[in-house]
Amino acid sequence: MRTANPALNDKTFEQVNASGQNMTIEGTVNKTFLSLFILVGAAMYTWKMYFATMTPEGIGNTAAIMPWMIGGGIGGFIVAIVTVFKKTWAPITTPLYAILEGLLLGGLSAFMESMYPGIVLQAVALTFGTLFSLLFAYKIGLIRATENFKLGVFAATGSIALIYLVSFVLGMFGTGIPYIHENGIIGIGFSAFVVVIAALNLVLDFDFIEKGAAAGAPKYMEWYATFGLLVTLVWLYIEILRLLAKLRSR
Repeated sequence: MRTANPALNDKTFEQVNASGQNMTIEGTVNKTFLSLFILVGAAMYTWKMYFATMTPEGIGNTAAIMPWMIGGGIGGFIVAIVTVFKKTWAPITTPLYAILEGLLLGGLSAFMESMYPGIVLQAVALTFGTLFSLLFAYKIGLIRATENFKLGVFAATGSIALIYLVSFVLGMFGTGIPYIHENGIIGIGFSAFVVVIAALNLVLDFDFIEKGAAAGAPKYMEWYATFGLLVTLVWLYIEILRLLAKLRSR
């Protein structure tokens, strides 16, 4: 089973279920809602911290939330790597990942909201609208995670990751890939493409969860599947926020 999400791959279900308790779709859904609640709670912390430092001119103290954002981003990345290699730790690492990513997203969202009022509500609505729309389309069979579909999404996701990696490396030398991070037609088109690919990764996540439950995967895999879905949702939200910011800046 191919998936573009690095947290969810072909060998995930190979471990024998020795616990006797099986993964279910309902259990994964419940854990996903719980993890999202934790993520939003952590996001509110850095969100409120930023707006608490807001000056009468409408400028917040970015330095006050930056350590929390950096710590959340780096910590979330480390926890994600650990979770991928230690799937049995997912019941602990998934809530921790939600907290760390929440700190990052809360600060980022507050900063963007101060620049473009109303953008966060739009980004949240579009993220969850996309999630439930694709879930509905998947359930009624309108979209299927065929092998060709998986291959296409996998290739596109890998290409985007490579572009971002090259852009990051070039940024360390004071340069970057032209146009894609700007608010011109190319930059907006690139962001729209990334949003579409991030959204399509949700279909692969749904397929992974469904196949995991059907295969009788161990109970802890509910947490691991939740982690994989969180990774996609965080990516999708950030990319939608970036796209909206480019559009608003015009």
